[in-house]
Amino acid sequence: MSHNTETLPGCAFLAFPEMAERLREELHGRFGLASPAQPHEGSPHASFDPSRTNWYGDILYCPEFPQTDNPVEAPYWARTALLRPFHARFDSIGDAAKTLQGIQRNWASYQYQGWRRAEYIQEKLPYLSTKARIFPFEFPATPMGIFTLLDSNAMLASATTSSDLPQGKVEFREDHKNPPSRAYLKLQESLTLAHHFFRVPFPQEGQRCFDAGACPGGWTWVLRELGADVFAVDRTELVPKLMNDRHVTFRMHDAFTLAPQELGAFDWVVSDVICYPERLLPWIRSWIDSGLTRTMICTIKLQGTVDWRQLAQFTELPNSRIVHLNYNKHELTFLWSRDDG
Repeated sequence: MSHNTETLPGCAFLAFPEMAERLREELHGRFGLASPAQPHEGSPHASFDPSRTNWYGDILYCPEFPQTDNPVEAPYWARTALLRPFHARFDSIGDAAKTLQGIQRNWASYQYQGWRRAEYIQEKLPYLSTKARIFPFEFPATPMGIFTLLDSNAMLASATTSSDLPQGKVEFREDHKNPPSRAYLKLQESLTLAHHFFRVPFPQEGQRCFDAGACPGGWTWVLRELGADVFAVDRTELVPKLMNDRHVTFRMHDAFTLAPQELGAFDWVVSDVICYPERLLPWIRSWIDSGLTRTMICTIKLQGTVDWRQLAQFTELPNSRIVHLNYNKHELTFLWSRDDG
């Protein structure tokens, strides 16, 4: 790095919107850090101190967090992690852009102050599209840096982050007319991530998908739009259009009481059932152990204090990941593939 940059210890984390407190709790409960400061405690305009844990907007800098190049080890409640943070001082907008370009090509801006100045810096960097995407899409596996202004002549940044998307943000162009519910966006994002992490193709014509807890049909709708056949199970019927679709087979039942051996093989098993970890984990294991599916996507509903030891049992399953989606609320999503790409 150039003379005006300083490599920092630890990592920094950009929290999902309205999830700063969740991120703080995770760093304490899951990683054992001394409880970081409350979100936005004190002045965000205070001088940067690399020896102190502090919030800069929705970015939490943690000098004691062990550095890693493995994005899987980043907190779930961080939209993206600054895995190799540095502090840089610059004399001008052009100087700031030159500093970043001297490190790598792609940089995304997150700002909690100095928005106009940051815009001028971003304009001098290679163009980066932040438009809503049309599903399905594949985002490029190229390094994506992030920077935030600490004052008019200083920034906190990292070329190495835990996401290849600007600010770790996935945003789709929404269909306000056809899907039965907005839950469809969660599956679109999950399928995009499964494709990215495991290199599995998107569901397609000729494939069988099991949608557990399917009502009113948001996830089934996504799978049908991709051409797959869907076996949908819930205690309540789907919307009429899906009930009348000859490529959708519906069974009124508790999906978790149906054994894999009874249902047969599926290319995809997905679940958005309102189900807590202690019941979801054995069900997931039953499908993996059966050998009757290749890929799973399941929402992990949370309540009260998170049991981090229990969640660790999900990630102990080979070729699995837990993520918090941009379209999740107070829940996490489990991704698994028999093929790890």
